[in-house]
Amino acid sequence: MPAVPADLLPVAAEIWLALVGMALLMFGAFRGHRATRLIAGLAVGAFIVAAVLIIGPASRATLALGGLFVVDTFAVFMKTLVLIGAALTLIMSLGYIRREDMERFEFPVLVLFATLGMMMMVSANDLMALYIGLELQSLSLYVIAAFRRDSLRSTEAGLKYFVLGALASGMLLYGCSLVYGFTGTTRFAALAALFAAPGAEPATGVVVGLVFIAAGLAFKVSAVPFHMWTPDVYEGAPTPVTAFFSVAPKIAAVALLLRVMMQPFGGLEAQWQQIVVFISVASMLLGAFAALVQTNIKRLMAYSSIGHIGYALLGLAAGTEAGVRGVLIYMAIYLAMNVGAFGCILAMRRQDRMVEDIDDLAGLSRTHPLMALALGIFMFAMAGIPPLAGFFAKLYVFLAVIEAKLYVLAVIGVLSSVVAAYYYLRIVKIMYFDEAADPFDRPIGRELSLVLAGTGVFTLFFFVYPRPLLSVAQTAAAALFP
Repeated sequence: MPAVPADLLPVAAEIWLALVGMALLMFGAFRGHRATRLIAGLAVGAFIVAAVLIIGPASRATLALGGLFVVDTFAVFMKTLVLIGAALTLIMSLGYIRREDMERFEFPVLVLFATLGMMMMVSANDLMALYIGLELQSLSLYVIAAFRRDSLRSTEAGLKYFVLGALASGMLLYGCSLVYGFTGTTRFAALAALFAAPGAEPATGVVVGLVFIAAGLAFKVSAVPFHMWTPDVYEGAPTPVTAFFSVAPKIAAVALLLRVMMQPFGGLEAQWQQIVVFISVASMLLGAFAALVQTNIKRLMAYSSIGHIGYALLGLAAGTEAGVRGVLIYMAIYLAMNVGAFGCILAMRRQDRMVEDIDDLAGLSRTHPLMALALGIFMFAMAGIPPLAGFFAKLYVFLAVIEAKLYVLAVIGVLSSVVAAYYYLRIVKIMYFDEAADPFDRPIGRELSLVLAGTGVFTLFFFVYPRPLLSVAQTAAAALFP
């Protein structure tokens, strides 16, 4: 048997997902939609195998594919989060797609290919590799946003995401072309050496290109002012798709933003820091105030996610290793809180149809006490109430910002958290103190129950033993500061 080229070993997980995706596509084409549940299970299994393939001794950066692809502890950490997010949302979707007549084998295959694109993004070591991974992810997401073809809202969500996503991709590609035109290279290492040279002054075109790249990536993380697609797509897309959008693509885009700003453009911190500060502050404020008037819980979660991205970007604004570590911890905890919250939203069914109004949760503590407890835990955590995990997520980014002497940013972040706590606690008040509405349908499904239990336990008891996550995040952050 011929030996596997050493250049391909770092890409083993991505090759594995690509091969499995093509095999499942062929299998589904022959077996039809009856095989959807089996294909979804095999896709989750493929994610688990991919996680095993990427978790290994990555003490130093390993290049592959001619230097276009890099594997380091940062990539391993973020890819693991992406795989966990994709697997959990796919597991949660099984009951939904069966009940809502969405049981088509293309759904899990598209999720798998989107995840493959995200993993390529996280390991991109060149502006062209970055764009290829981003587009593989985006093309899959455009389709699954409009997956319910018989739903006007879902079709509208997919169209809005496609049009605005194409605009953002064009801005990103234009920014890459400007950087290449003024520097003559798209390699991250070459760009980093160029901008780190003593006395090097970036050309105006490079700074303009950096602004366009930052704008394109800000769209992918739904940061203000490129957030306009988020509430409509979150509300219109099928709920499992919304759950997927809120975690895996967002984690991958944050990872890409961190790598791009800290490595190739690390020498231009004075130029990009003010951009990051602006989108961070604007995202925190919009997420805090715009959610106050929402009546649809999916739109509320959309504005909540915009706010959370603002808090996470505080760590990038600090521009330090402690700041990057804070972002990594934040995204890991955000994954658990958000998946759990959307698991509860998926359980909001009455007379065999989904309901999404916040008022539909009235009196939930009396009709479904365990579900009310779970959603209460996630809402308290998102509000940053100690000792839940969400408190520690914000704590580490705030500490990094204070260490970097960005005191105004820390104050704005704390005040935004106080405002945002109102709409999270309002949900708890409606569940526990309002008159009971008609009860939701029972049961909620075994897969969904397991996801809620796992994320709830992590969120509630994170403070008992946080050291493993803190230690791994520290090691991953250090990879961006060789």
